[in-house]
Amino acid sequence: MGDVEAGGPRRGVLASVLPSGEFASSRKGMLLVAEVASSFISFICFAASTAAAFVTVPLLEFLAALFLLFAYSTKFNERFKGFHWPLMDFLRCVTASIIYFIVSIIAVSKYADGSSKAAGVFGFIATIVFALDFYLVFNQLADFLKQGGQPTEEPARQQDEFSDSDSD
Repeated sequence: MGDVEAGGPRRGVLASVLPSGEFASSRKGMLLVAEVASSFISFICFAASTAAAFVTVPLLEFLAALFLLFAYSTKFNERFKGFHWPLMDFLRCVTASIIYFIVSIIAVSKYADGSSKAAGVFGFIATIVFALDFYLVFNQLADFLKQGGQPTEEPARQQDEFSDSDSD
């Protein structure tokens, strides 16, 4: 037992995989949890229905939302600066909301069984959650672009201090 300290708290394997309470209570964390939950419920409903051909849409969105939930909660996105994470998240949310909307309309209108109707309703709920997420990410991206692509104002100030232009 030399690996574990005697007085320190011991985290289980499951606790290390679950999102932190700090991130899960944030607006982005709650949206990602809602996306994961609605995609999983929609996946189960499509798998049990006669519209099983549409099962891939909620499955892929469930896996993508689960990956981003894991990446954001463990701060995985801060280690990989080469990706523009908000843009990837925006594109994921836009495509998910459009595809969920189309698939949900087809599931509700074309198929008569109850599980297809339930999958369509949960697909509409997922559409709303993904649309809300891409609206918020779009506002974040618009603010980023208004700043000229600068994450903070410090680098711009440092550049101005060392400039040797005659306008000073």
